[in-house]
Amino acid sequence: MFETLGRFTYRRRRLVLAVTGVFVLAALVWGTGVFGSLANGGFEAPNTEAARAVRTIEQSVGRTGSDVIVLYRSDDRTVADPAYRRGVENHLNGLPREDVVASATYWTTRSPAFVADDQRTTYAVLTLAGADPEQRLASYHRIADAVRAAPAGLDVQVGGEIAVFDEVNTQTEHDIVQAETISLPIVLVLLVVVFGGLVAASLPLFVGGLAILGAFVVLRGLSLVTDVSVFSINIVTMIGFGLAIDYALFVVTRFREQLAAGDDVEAALVRTMSTAGRTVAFSGITVGVAISSLVLFPVMFLRSMAYGGAAAVAVAMVAALTALPALLGVLGHRVDKLRLPGFRRHTGSGAGHGAWYRLAQNVMRRPIRYVVVLVPLMLLLGIPFLQAQLGGVDHRALPDGAASREVTETLQRDFAGAGGSDVLVAVRFASPPADAAGALTGYVGQLQQVKDVESVRVGGYADGVASVIVHTHYTAQELPARDVVEGVRAVAAPPGTSVEVGGETAALLDLLHVLAERAPWMAGFIVLVTFVLLFVAFGSLVLPAKALLMNVLSLSASFGAMVWIFQDGNLSGLLDFTPAGFLDATNPVLLFAVLFGLSMDYEVFLLSRIREEYDRTGDNTQAVALGLQRTGGIITSAALLLIIVVAAFATSGIVFVKMIGVGLVIAIFLDATVVRALLVPATMRLLGRANWWAPAPLTRWWQRHGFREEPAEREKQLVESAS
Repeated sequence: MFETLGRFTYRRRRLVLAVTGVFVLAALVWGTGVFGSLANGGFEAPNTEAARAVRTIEQSVGRTGSDVIVLYRSDDRTVADPAYRRGVENHLNGLPREDVVASATYWTTRSPAFVADDQRTTYAVLTLAGADPEQRLASYHRIADAVRAAPAGLDVQVGGEIAVFDEVNTQTEHDIVQAETISLPIVLVLLVVVFGGLVAASLPLFVGGLAILGAFVVLRGLSLVTDVSVFSINIVTMIGFGLAIDYALFVVTRFREQLAAGDDVEAALVRTMSTAGRTVAFSGITVGVAISSLVLFPVMFLRSMAYGGAAAVAVAMVAALTALPALLGVLGHRVDKLRLPGFRRHTGSGAGHGAWYRLAQNVMRRPIRYVVVLVPLMLLLGIPFLQAQLGGVDHRALPDGAASREVTETLQRDFAGAGGSDVLVAVRFASPPADAAGALTGYVGQLQQVKDVESVRVGGYADGVASVIVHTHYTAQELPARDVVEGVRAVAAPPGTSVEVGGETAALLDLLHVLAERAPWMAGFIVLVTFVLLFVAFGSLVLPAKALLMNVLSLSASFGAMVWIFQDGNLSGLLDFTPAGFLDATNPVLLFAVLFGLSMDYEVFLLSRIREEYDRTGDNTQAVALGLQRTGGIITSAALLLIIVVAAFATSGIVFVKMIGVGLVIAIFLDATVVRALLVPATMRLLGRANWWAPAPLTRWWQRHGFREEPAEREKQLVESAS
């Protein structure tokens, strides 16, 4: 199969490159428009009780959301000054009524919650036009300049949910540009060091560009039929570019190795595709399966990460198997042109007994010692994850100093009545009463008895639905606020009614429930499919099981580090973030899928070369040493390049994006060093010939149908002996 693909891409190389060129032009014209078609938010679980409660209230009673909060401050006037009031009211009256459907101030409510302790700071709550966050964001964009224009004698800051969304979008676009600005020059220099020349070093960047543009096309197409989160761009750039570099590195290195061995260009390309190309295909499928498992969650943010990640991996894989071989066929021996003085030409073949060979032999002389020391160490690193607390995304996701974050922090710090959070209760009457408030008197009294509830009021009534607002002094993300929601939900509904409880904290609880319910299915799907794919690739039941256990070690260590850093706040000064005391609930799920896929990327590459050597020699120990010798440098280079790309996103101003970047860096480093270079040789030495074991019927099936280019004589003998 891959030999055929290699011959095709060589003999039709100019046609393949012409089609690639047309695709690039189309992607530049249409695909880059994806930035204007992506959705905000998406961290809530739909079709839960909390989502239904909010929807019921909005459809019947109407929206009263605090979409935008305008914070006013005066240096020399108090809110009792008529001039202060005129300034605020004139400012709000100047906003277009078609975009601002309602507003509330201290003077319209006479609520002391609207006045700060210094009596010189107040705020207005604006409800924007729009049936969904995207429409409300469009309304906000139309009023943004006017609302930020401070009236005479007053300072103005703008915050609230929609303002936070807008600032997150702006920060995300800035972070992507910043990450590329940081990573691209470093990656190019490292590629030149690895390849020793500019032509070869440019090829991974070529594949990376195709992967990103192709994923943009896919995402924009998907955005026409479903909501796609703006944060999917981060994973496209991070994973697409990083894996494209990995795959190109594998293919180009093997191609140069075959040329150095004396093959002509076509033969070198065919051999490259039947070995490195096969590995890239299996890696791409495995990584794609792992990331696509996120579609099992009915959460737009996670589904969007699945769309973006799977699209980036698929396009990177296809580009590495089509456009890159075609370009190599055109370049031929010119792939080594523009070599720089002082840089070593690296083909990846390695000397027969080089440094990686010696490392493998050293490890395999003392395999028990390495396993006994390293496995407990990796598990020890994972211990903090046992104390993980999961929460949601709030204003602290933005960097310190962000305007909308400062507004929220000012309200919590300076306004005695503005802190805390609300639990929203939708009460639907079977038979609408004449006096809804009177009918709810007993229910309201029971709600007031719930621990930590400060106040309860009926917010409105229409069409047989009443909204009841339960206020607590805890913010929505604090753990006691969850107890308040549970207490409210435990109160029996009034006779003749049905009750649904919503609000920010209730939405978080429902999200955690959905994640806990779906996570085992996701993990089971990834494990089962990965196990089957690895068996099809290597004809062994032992190697897939060992690979899965190695993944658990690297995942546990990286998850433990995430808790130690982001939940406990260690290194917060160095990494420039504000610890919230919890991890964003979606991040462990996302990281599990991505890290599992990336770990299998290097596992497949290493085991493919070990299998190749084992088929040739029949010596397990020698095969492991030679396989590591021929791939150790490439895996290390690929991991280093991927770490550079991912680490650039650790500079993001958005905390949960920073968290993803840091988590990936830690996991990739541990996987490429401790796991692949030390634990894999040690465990394979301990298992010996058992590494390649499978029941005789499965061995015969794999010999006939396994994903390999040609049967090896050694395997024929094993099949015969097994039967």
